[in-house]
Amino acid sequence: MLSLLSSLLIAQTASYPLTYRERNPQFITQPQEIRPLPGQLNDVLVFNSNSPEVISTEGVLLSTFPPNGKRRPDAHLNYPVEGRFDVFSHHISRPAQGNKTLYQGLLVHNPTSETVVVKVLQGASYLNSSDAPFINLPPIVEDPSGQVFSGPGSRLMGDILRGVNQDELSRRIVIPPHQSRMLFTLPIKPSSARSTFLRVYSDGPLYMANLALYEVAEQIKYKEGDKEKVKIAYREPNLNEWRHIVTKGGLIYPRDLAPTPPDVDYGDKTIYGRVAGISVGSEWEARLSDGQGKPYLTIPERGGAFSYPLSTVTTGTHGTQQIQSAPMLVRYPDTAYKAHGNYGVHYNLTLPLVNKTNEPQTVAVTLQTPFKKNEYADRLIFSRQPQGQVFFRGTVQVNYEDGEGTTQERFFHLVQRQGQQGEPLVRFNLKPGEQRMVEVDFLYPPDATPPQVLTVETMQLFYGNLPN
Repeated sequence: MLSLLSSLLIAQTASYPLTYRERNPQFITQPQEIRPLPGQLNDVLVFNSNSPEVISTEGVLLSTFPPNGKRRPDAHLNYPVEGRFDVFSHHISRPAQGNKTLYQGLLVHNPTSETVVVKVLQGASYLNSSDAPFINLPPIVEDPSGQVFSGPGSRLMGDILRGVNQDELSRRIVIPPHQSRMLFTLPIKPSSARSTFLRVYSDGPLYMANLALYEVAEQIKYKEGDKEKVKIAYREPNLNEWRHIVTKGGLIYPRDLAPTPPDVDYGDKTIYGRVAGISVGSEWEARLSDGQGKPYLTIPERGGAFSYPLSTVTTGTHGTQQIQSAPMLVRYPDTAYKAHGNYGVHYNLTLPLVNKTNEPQTVAVTLQTPFKKNEYADRLIFSRQPQGQVFFRGTVQVNYEDGEGTTQERFFHLVQRQGQQGEPLVRFNLKPGEQRMVEVDFLYPPDATPPQVLTVETMQLFYGNLPN
């Protein structure tokens, strides 16, 4: 049964028919304010490769090379990158024939007459089959050492957040004029998924191509006694073979579902499509406050809450009309119009909480996954027993000041299903007039389904025995 407060609020404010979830006692309607998230995405470009998600043949996944001189010009987007940029890639190998190992290669080309130096500032890559299998985990686990993860996207974003830098990816490459080099060549075993993330700096323009080739069979001659024999050995593709697929190859098929045009509203039937192109924005940094130049964020009244939607898409703004999806500079016509989901985007949110009441208050900060709504910024809807698909699986870092003024750093791995209220990341007491800084940090993980919300709640009861 809905709480009396929920029922009264809906009865007083709803001038529209109640939805199924608002009528059904299996769901919780939580009246509260929902606010747009302050700040905006930065302007760092992202080489963003997620379509087609499943690779079953060889070819081009994403190429920013110019189309001239190519057998399949439609496979090339003609957009060089330079300076600071990110690389995000998530793909699954399911060979159409045989049981071959697929290699994913990122080819970078210097189109200029000057030498270009490329530095991988930070990088990591994981396979679900060996590095990060999907396992069942509790909704929240404190993870100070980075040992808790489920799936490659979960582990990847958690490690990038912690500053992990894999030796095989952390490299400096010198590219002579008009030449190409491999930024990486990584195997994907059959029926495995690989997630990869790089932070890169280039001191000159580059064309880039994310490519797929199967292992190459070679005949190796050897002697056994007086007889000469031949055996088959397999190797990864070499630079010339990667260059050949850029010049002669086409886009990989089958393709993913094409997106719904952005000027057509299909509601819950909207198809966002998967991303393949150059998106704009690698980080959303914001200081949440009362606005109008005020440097603090006043906690809600006792028993109240307010929330900020995260990673919002066109049909899920929770009444804020704020779409956080990164825009695309270039894309293939059958891929997403925006980087919906913002996979790999770093959310860095600071909350300068202050208690402006005359009584001590207990405050909680929680990441939640309510049911997606596009209207009515006065309520969230949750399930009493969340089931089905996981909508968020990843690591969140929380830094906050304790009662002694010392900064505490904590990491939590969260698993939330659709409609899950979640448990507090941090809960502490604030004296009258006291201000406490809280920082919430995470990279939006692959395999998550947006949006989520960040909720600040003042508890109905004061928990005087909480550690400060």
